[in-house]
Amino acid sequence: MYDTADFKKGLRIMMEGNPFIIVDFQHVKPGKGNQFTRTKLRNLLTGQNREVTFKSGEKFEVPNVEMKEMTFLYKDENGFNFMDQTNFEQILMMPSEIGESANFLTENLQVVIMIYNERPVAVDVPKAVNLRVAQTDPGVKGDRVSGGTKPATLESGLVVQVPLHINEGDLLRVDTSTGEYVERVNQK
Repeated sequence: MYDTADFKKGLRIMMEGNPFIIVDFQHVKPGKGNQFTRTKLRNLLTGQNREVTFKSGEKFEVPNVEMKEMTFLYKDENGFNFMDQTNFEQILMMPSEIGESANFLTENLQVVIMIYNERPVAVDVPKAVNLRVAQTDPGVKGDRVSGGTKPATLESGLVVQVPLHINEGDLLRVDTSTGEYVERVNQK
């Protein structure tokens, strides 16, 4: 059992007979009255988002979710294709089931697929991934103001703010929990 003190991003809970994943939360301690937790949840079965406020100390069951390591193969018009490296079984997932994780998928990336009642419902990506810059404005010589940023479109389609010295083709490490640039990766 979980209670509101255990909440963190990515935690899976059962509510109203359905599995949910916590997208965001905020513990609130008002000057008067009881503590409560504002929570943004995503239904793992339908993909719908909900905002719910819970009283401090409410309890939730742990959903019966199986975690399976798989490799992302490719995306096509039917959806996202993954393969289990142990038995070579392939599964197809729709964009609505993957959610924001789609911004971080690259070919041959090792991910964890959450399976609820024999159905794949969500994808857990690593904490940080390396993505190549597909498009960004070139840096102008002399335009190296400390802390300056510009938008860059990565190979997955994700747009992040990067320092001015980043160029097209650079390999960047991106934090998957925030979707923000971490560092440029040296290429060998």
